Amino acid sequence: MTTSATVGSARLTERMTALVGEIRAVVDRGLPPELTAYLVGERLAPHLGDSELLTAEQREGDPDRYRQHVLHAEEDGSFSVVALVWLPGQRTPIHDHVSWCVAGVHQGQESETRYRLVSDGRTAHLVETEHVVGPAGTVAAFAPPGDIHLVRNACGSTAISVHVYGADVAKLGTSIRRVYRLPAGEQR
Repeated sequence: MTTSATVGSARLTERMTALVGEIRAVVDRGLPPELTAYLVGERLAPHLGDSELLTAEQREGDPDRYRQHVLHAEEDGSFSVVALVWLPGQRTPIHDHVSWCVAGVHQGQESETRYRLVSDGRTAHLVETEHVVGPAGTVAAFAPPGDIHLVRNACGSTAISVHVYGADVAKLGTSIRRVYRLPAGEQR
């Protein structure tokens, strides 16, 4: 995963600057993670698909893997805004997150496979629970635990999503807490 070299409001569009202000107002309320994610999702949705949200550079992909552009990291570490650019066929590993998260499809279409970790007390394994295809404008909000998923570009062109995490992704480098592997016979 590639992270853009600069982080901060100097590179934000006017529209993104307004969105960051809306997110800050929600996060500053100090609500539980699930409610914070839901409310941030409500703020993100109207901005998706707007051509003024991201710069041309923030829409650039990487031929080897999906590309992460860290757009904003709040100084106190309370949230980050990231653009993920997916070329056709690119995907994440199965993973969960370090914090609450909101993901909105800005362009194209993404496919998400959700999983639940099931344990019998001795061993644990993943069970696929849902497969969701999200066109532009779709928003998903969640908080750990129970946020295990795999995301992929589900269209023949570039897909872009805007993610808001309740953590400092600029400092952490990623929002991924843990990567999960399916047994060889179950690989997707």
